[in-house]
Amino acid sequence: MFVNRTEELALLEAWWKRRGAALGVVWGRRRVGKTALMQHFAADRPAVFHTAGGRPAAAELEALTRAAAPLLDDLPRDLAARPFVDWDDALETLATAAVRRPLLVVLDEWPALVETSPELPALLRAAWDRLGSGTKLKLLLCGSAVRVMEAMQEERAPLYGRLDLTLLLHPFRPHEAAQMLAKLDPAERALVWGLVGGMPLYLQWWDQGASVRSNLARLACAPGSPLLTEGQLVLATEAEGGDLARQVLYAIAAGRTKFNEIQDAVRADPGRTLDRLVALRLVERLVPVTEDARRTRRRLYRIADNFLAFWLGLLDRYRPEVERGLGKSILPVLLRSLDDHMGGPWEEAFRDHLRRRAAAGELGDVVAVGPFWTSAGDPREIDAVALAGRGREAVLVGEAKWAKRVKAGPLRAELERKALALPKLADGVRYAIAAREQVDDADDALAVTAVDIF
Repeated sequence: MFVNRTEELALLEAWWKRRGAALGVVWGRRRVGKTALMQHFAADRPAVFHTAGGRPAAAELEALTRAAAPLLDDLPRDLAARPFVDWDDALETLATAAVRRPLLVVLDEWPALVETSPELPALLRAAWDRLGSGTKLKLLLCGSAVRVMEAMQEERAPLYGRLDLTLLLHPFRPHEAAQMLAKLDPAERALVWGLVGGMPLYLQWWDQGASVRSNLARLACAPGSPLLTEGQLVLATEAEGGDLARQVLYAIAAGRTKFNEIQDAVRADPGRTLDRLVALRLVERLVPVTEDARRTRRRLYRIADNFLAFWLGLLDRYRPEVERGLGKSILPVLLRSLDDHMGGPWEEAFRDHLRRRAAAGELGDVVAVGPFWTSAGDPREIDAVALAGRGREAVLVGEAKWAKRVKAGPLRAELERKALALPKLADGVRYAIAAREQVDDADDALAVTAVDIF
C-alpha cells in the first residue's frame, strides 16, 4: 500500500529530469518507507536495484551483476560470462549503458556497502568526475544509518559538492497517516497515530477491521508480538549512544523532561546524547515559542516518536510479564492507560494542524507555532501559540483536550487568563479549542476535532 510522499516524488521527478548524470542520496530511519518510495518511483523507469547485505565485495558485485544483467542486454559485453570484477568496472559499465537513455541505479543500504568496500566513496567520486558529463546515469544512494548518510554530505567527505539531491524521509504527519487508516473513523485514526506514530509499516500492521482491544492483543500482548519486540529493535538500531542513550530515553519517558532532571536520573552529562537523539528525531527539544531557541535556558524534552513514547512509557513496563504469558490479563490495564498516554500526541497533532493551516495562509503571516509556559509563581501553560509578523505577536492561542466532547466557554476563559502572560498579544487574538469529537458552544473560537486533523 503506497500513499502520500507527493513532495518527495516531485523532488525525485525533478532530479530524474536533470540533464546528464545525476547523483542523489535518500536516507531516513528504518521502517520509514525508503524502499517503498524507491520502488514506486522506479515503477515505469528502467531501474537496477541492489540492496547490500554486508557481504564481501566480490559477493556484492556478483549480486549487482545479476540485478543489472536484464537491463544491460544490449551491451556487447555478456554479463553472465563476464560479471563485474570491481566497483570501477561496475560504475563504468552502468554509465556506458546509460549513454543513450537514462538508467536508474539504486544502491540501497549504502553504509553496508561502504563497510565492506571502504574505498567505494572515493572510487565513486573519481568515476563521477570522469564519466558524469557523458552519461545519463541516475544513481541513488540509500541508507538507514542516519549518521553515516549525513556524514557523506559533509565538506570533507569524498562526495561533497557532487550530490544533486539530498532527500531525508520523515515519518508520516497526522494527516498523512490518516490516508493509511481510511477505514477507521477520524477519532480512531488519531488514537492509532498516537500509539504507533507515523512509520508506514507500523500503520500497516493495524487491522482496520478489528477493535483496538483485538489489535493490541495481537500486536502488543502476546509473547514475541510485533510492537512488543519492535521497541527493543528501535533502541538497538536507532538510539545511537549505547546505554546512556537508552537511559536518557527512559528518563524522559518517565516524566523527567528538564535537563537537570535527566542528568540526575542518568548520573552523567546527557548534553551530547540529547543533541544526537534530537538530530535523530527520537527526542524533541521544546522551548517556549516566544523565546529564542538559541539563547533561552528554558528547555523541556519529550519523546518525539509516538511509538517509542508508547513503548517506553507503557509496553516495556509490562513486557517481561507478557513474555511469561500474562498478556490477556494485562490487556485491560493497558487499555485503561491509553487516555493518559494520548495527551501528549494529541497536543502535537493539534500544533501540527495549526502549522498546516498557517502554511495554507489561513492564520495570517504566522512565523511560529509552538507551546508556551512560564516558570513564575503563577505557572501558565498553553498547548499552542501562533506568532505572526516581525513583531512575533500572538495571533492565536489554543488548548487541546483528549476528550470526546468539551465545552468551549470555560476553556476559552482559562486561555484568556493564561494569554496575559504572553509578551505580545495581538489585537483580536483568536482562540482555538480541540477535542476528539465535538467542541460545544465554540462561538467565535476555532473548534478543532479529529475530523479536521485526521
